[in-house]
Amino acid sequence: MTLAFEDANTKAEIPDLVWIEGGTFAMGSNDHYPEEAPAHPVKVDGFWIERTPVTNRKFMEFVKATGHVTVAEKMPDAADYPGAKTEMLRAGSLVFTMPKTVTGTDISQWWTFKFGATWRRPLGGLSDLRGKLDHPVVHVAFSDAKAYAAWAELELPTEAEWEFAARGGVDAEYAWGDDFMLGGRPMANTWQGVFPTTSTKPKGHERTSAVGAFPANGYGLHDMIGNVWEWTEDYWSTRHPEPAAHSCCIPSNPRGGHVDASYDARQPLIRIPRRVLKGGSHLCAPNYCRRYRPAARHAEPEDTSTSHVGFRCIKRRT
Repeated sequence: MTLAFEDANTKAEIPDLVWIEGGTFAMGSNDHYPEEAPAHPVKVDGFWIERTPVTNRKFMEFVKATGHVTVAEKMPDAADYPGAKTEMLRAGSLVFTMPKTVTGTDISQWWTFKFGATWRRPLGGLSDLRGKLDHPVVHVAFSDAKAYAAWAELELPTEAEWEFAARGGVDAEYAWGDDFMLGGRPMANTWQGVFPTTSTKPKGHERTSAVGAFPANGYGLHDMIGNVWEWTEDYWSTRHPEPAAHSCCIPSNPRGGHVDASYDARQPLIRIPRRVLKGGSHLCAPNYCRRYRPAARHAEPEDTSTSHVGFRCIKRRT
């Protein structure tokens, strides 16, 4: 898929993309997780953004055109993972499996590294994409998202661009207002029930949903919240910068933290940069990971792919 950008310096409509007029907004939040704080004003220029996350259908077109092989389909390099068990250095990806019972908070009770799990086989084994071509592509690492964006003549958004678009012009807790549900109706594909052991979703909707299955935000964008987490360009930082002391000094088009600060201090021998994920996923629940909000953010190693992480692209003015 190659889009034409003859109107790249205008507000003209571009197929599959929505124009977002730039502006100033309060990025982050002081009311939830510490990494979202402090809320601080930033400016962003106007840009185009995809209406939905990249789907399996679109990613398949990219792979057919380029022969791209995703990180999940490659054998890991042992040099990148000091101390890793040899038997684990195989191609695969992380897959969520709902456990019957849970003891404590060890996430390995519901996350499994499955050999052979890829974007083509999202649950590993003999799973496939039947009935899921219009679902967001998953099991894509950061470099896979970057490769797709380059092929499509697009880019990945910064965290500030992504959050500005996700808010949909609404100054509220959620992308649609201050109530998690409107009239008892879910506004995004998030976990329904008690995570991770009880799901009250209809059969067939336990995981990702087709893009556009839930209402668009105020900018006409679907699935900015829930369904799948989305990659951004920015390196992870444990906090936002402090607000500017004067209005003249508000950051403009900020580009996130420094790569050296993005490494996971809990794994000092593994030097894999982490990027910011945004939007939450179908696994976010009121009792666990309340990150179904525009201000929410999460750290993800560049090499890691999972069954609940995808992406969408943007186009900046040239």
